[in-house]
Amino acid sequence: MWHAGLTSILSHFPFPAWAFLSASPSPLAATFKNKRDFASVPNAVTSVLEIGPFNNPCVRGENVSYFDVMTTEQLRARAMQVGYDPSTVPHIRYVSPVGDLGIVADQFDAVVSCHCIEHQPDLIAHFRQVHRILRPGGKYFLDIPDKRYCCDHFLTESSLHSIIEAKGDTRHPLTKVIEHRAFTTHSEAWRHWAGDHASPSYFDAIIPFAAKALKEYQDAQGGYIDVHRWQFTPASFRDIVVGLRQKGELAFNVVEVNDTAPGDLEFTAVLEAA
Repeated sequence: MWHAGLTSILSHFPFPAWAFLSASPSPLAATFKNKRDFASVPNAVTSVLEIGPFNNPCVRGENVSYFDVMTTEQLRARAMQVGYDPSTVPHIRYVSPVGDLGIVADQFDAVVSCHCIEHQPDLIAHFRQVHRILRPGGKYFLDIPDKRYCCDHFLTESSLHSIIEAKGDTRHPLTKVIEHRAFTTHSEAWRHWAGDHASPSYFDAIIPFAAKALKEYQDAQGGYIDVHRWQFTPASFRDIVVGLRQKGELAFNVVEVNDTAPGDLEFTAVLEAA
């Protein structure tokens, strides 16, 4: 399970950090809007899967397929509701309302996701699902919010232990729902870089927001509530992936983890299927 077609995070994050990974039957070329390039883009990629493109895919091309929790028609209707251009929604080939990549029977040279992994109740299960649909040596390209410069600024970095402990989870615990609803702040990266992390009303709002989060959790009656489960910095993400690999929890090697660019709120990473 992951976020609902990226619709719930659009209010938190500018979309997306990477401009476009432009893919075609010829080599995959990566270009970014005033960003550092990935150093490890494959010389030739014949197939790509993007997870959760909504109406603004990171990668386009004849050899690109898309996975989402909503159908093409549902995403176009959602785009109209929130004021986005529905014509930019790509054709969604794979649809799972619960975000189950297990429905994908094909394999790919590359998988791409933007602001996806922080929503996973079971991050290890997500990595394993991605690994299953990658060919040997295939790469997972990720765009990840840096908790220091986004709405997660005041939250603690996730630990390797907490990620292992969450194995088998299909929804987020009450503590994470309260944390996300009551303790998150703005996602204006330039303000964070300038040391301005909260509005004057931030601390006064914590208690009423926590009360609303408790009611939301109770009203869901065990259903999935979409919040951030995990918080990363480039360094902590690298350490967690390496730690999970050493413990035999996943079969990915770290190819690169790029530092968050000054004034930005996200970083990029590339993992390779072992």
